[in-house]
Amino acid sequence: MIIAVPEFDWSVPMRRFLLAAMVFGAVSSAHAADLPFLRGGFTDGYSRAPVVWQGFYVGGQGSWGSQKSAVPGVADMQATFINQQPPGVSPYSFLLPPLHTVNSLHGGYGGFFGYNAQFEGVVFGVEGNYIHDDFRGTTTSQVTVPGTPTTVASVTNSSVTLRLPDFGSLRARGGYMMGCFLPYVFVGLGLGEQTIDRAVSASPPPLGGAGWWADSKSKLIYGYTVGAGFDVMLTGGLFARAEYEYRRITSTFESNVNTVHVGLGYKF
Repeated sequence: MIIAVPEFDWSVPMRRFLLAAMVFGAVSSAHAADLPFLRGGFTDGYSRAPVVWQGFYVGGQGSWGSQKSAVPGVADMQATFINQQPPGVSPYSFLLPPLHTVNSLHGGYGGFFGYNAQFEGVVFGVEGNYIHDDFRGTTTSQVTVPGTPTTVASVTNSSVTLRLPDFGSLRARGGYMMGCFLPYVFVGLGLGEQTIDRAVSASPPPLGGAGWWADSKSKLIYGYTVGAGFDVMLTGGLFARAEYEYRRITSTFESNVNTVHVGLGYKF
């Protein structure tokens, strides 16, 4: 006996499966559109929000740099010794010239505050800047004149130290925003302090003298400053800074100062 088995039509359940898959995919896509982490909702605000530099800011900074200064000699002090040359002593001799150049390297610290005005990508600002460098440049000289059968050897010492401890400036800044970076240039005028310490000595001492003489004079100095740098916004209002600054001290004895600064600030 032969039993006929009806042929099963696979096309009907296949069509139903495909239809269900299409409906499920459409529903899943609609739900995914509402999930912020799938459509970039967590990152768009951080990565695409424009940085706003306009406003007041304040910060602190450290510095490192070099000083080159012209300093006065000790000719007036030398004359006091020479005019009182004792008998039986080899002539005093001082080598320190009337004007000398001193150099020094030193680090420092300070702070800054200011205000930025932003016009699209262009930023202008005014800033007060202070640095305590405490630069100290010193030049010294020692001369020994040998004795003879009728004289005693003489030894003379002379030194000059120029100090630039503090400098504050008022700057005008201009920059152009590049994402979270703000490259800028600046120019300004400043005031500071300058101290000059001088000393001379002679042995054997002159007639009626103590054998040494010293003085110290401090004065207010002025100058100008120019430079360039960049600020970079880190998060919120917190930003980092790096810059180069050149200072010209136009005092009686002029100084040239080159420094680099790094700092942290906060924009309100």
